[in-house]
Amino acid sequence: MKKYFKAILLVAVGFVIAFPVFLMTNFAMLKTSTPEFCSSCHEIQPAYHEWKTSSHANNRRGVVAVCMDCHLPPPEKTIKFLYGKTYHGLKDVVGHFLGDEYDRLENRKAASLSMDNNNCLGCHQNLLYISNRRGGMLAHRSVLYPRAGYEKRCTECHENLVHNRAEFYQYKTF
Repeated sequence: MKKYFKAILLVAVGFVIAFPVFLMTNFAMLKTSTPEFCSSCHEIQPAYHEWKTSSHANNRRGVVAVCMDCHLPPPEKTIKFLYGKTYHGLKDVVGHFLGDEYDRLENRKAASLSMDNNNCLGCHQNLLYISNRRGGMLAHRSVLYPRAGYEKRCTECHENLVHNRAEFYQYKTF
C-alpha cells in the first residue's frame, strides 16, 4: 500500500507543478502570437502596416493569415514551432537592444529565405487548377513537383505579395 501511495503522491505533485506551467506557457504563446505583439517593436511596424493592407489580412473571404502562419513552422509541429518562436523572439530582442542599426532590406531577404513553401501550401491548395491561367499553372507545377536542382520558393514569384518594396527606412535600435 505504501508503494502505491508514493506513486500516487508523485503523480499528484507532478500534476500540480506541470499544470500551471502548461497554462502559463499556453498563455504566453497566445499573447505573443498576434500581429499586434509582433509590431510592438518599432522595427517591425512598417511590415505590420504593409500586412494590414495586404490580401493576407484583407480579402473578401475574411481569411486572415497572421505573422506566425508564414514565418514559423505550423503549431502542429510542436517542437519546431516552439524552437522557432523562441529562437526568433530572443534573436529579435537581443538585436533590438544590442544590435546594430536595423537593416530592413537585409532582414527582408533573410526572412524570405527562411520561409518554407509548406507554410504557403497550408492555406493555398489546388494551385494547379487555375482557370484560364496556363502560365500560373505551369509555374505552380514547377514548385509543387520540382526537378532536382531546379527547386523554387513561393516567395521567388510572390515576394511583394504581403510586404512590398516601398521605401525602406532605417530604424536605429536603442
